Amino acid sequence: MKHSYSAGAILIGPTNRVAVVSQHGTSWSLAKGTLEKGEDKLTALKREVEEETGITQLEVIRELGTYSRYLIGKTGGEDKTHRKTITLFLCTTDEVKLEPQDPENPEARWVDADKVADLLTHPKDKQFYQEQLQEVRNFISRRD
Repeated sequence: MKHSYSAGAILIGPTNRVAVVSQHGTSWSLAKGTLEKGEDKLTALKREVEEETGITQLEVIRELGTYSRYLIGKTGGEDKTHRKTITLFLCTTDEVKLEPQDPENPEARWVDADKVADLLTHPKDKQFYQEQLQEVRNFISRRD
C-alpha cells in the first residue's frame, strides 16, 4: 500500500469563515496536500494553501494535530491502495479573494465555521474538524 504525508490548514479568513476546497469537482476538503521530496510540513502547508485557494499571506497560529485516512480518488470515493497521514494547522489570512491555481482543485469557498463539517466529503476529515471546532470558535470569538 502506498503511504504519503500531507499538510494543510483550517484557514480562517477576515470575515471569520473557513476556506474549503473542491477536489476534482467531486469532493470537498480543507486546503491540504502531499509533502514534496525534501519539504517540511510548514513549507508544504503554505504551497498547498496557495495552489488550492490562491492565498499567499497567511499566519500559522499552531499545529492542531495529525490523523490518517485513505486518499479520496478522482471519482470522490476512497482509494484503499493509498493511505495518507495528514497534519493540519490553524491559520488566518487577511486576504478575501479565493482563486485556486491548481486545475485539480477548481473551486474554493468561504464557509461558516459551524457548517464546514457538513460540506467535507471524507468522514475522517469531518471527524477531525469537529474535534477542532471549539478551538476554531474560540479563536474567532477572540478576534471579534
